[in-house]
Amino acid sequence: MAKLKLGPIVDDKPVKVTVALPGPLHRDLTAYAEALARESGQTAADPVKLIVPMLERFIATDRGFARARRGSATMS
Repeated sequence: MAKLKLGPIVDDKPVKVTVALPGPLHRDLTAYAEALARESGQTAADPVKLIVPMLERFIATDRGFARARRGSATMS
């Protein structure tokens, strides 16, 4: 199996956000949670708990966003 980009899910104090997901995306999140559980040897996490680490990973690895962020920080 390929190495997944996400690691174990860390609990943190949440900020409540309501999001409506398309059915296919929710099914993909469920499948990802199951794959992550198999890879880590843990029980499958609630698919909704994957959204935050996926967004964090996406933002952390988006080079265009990093450049834009650096550019706006130097202008402040």
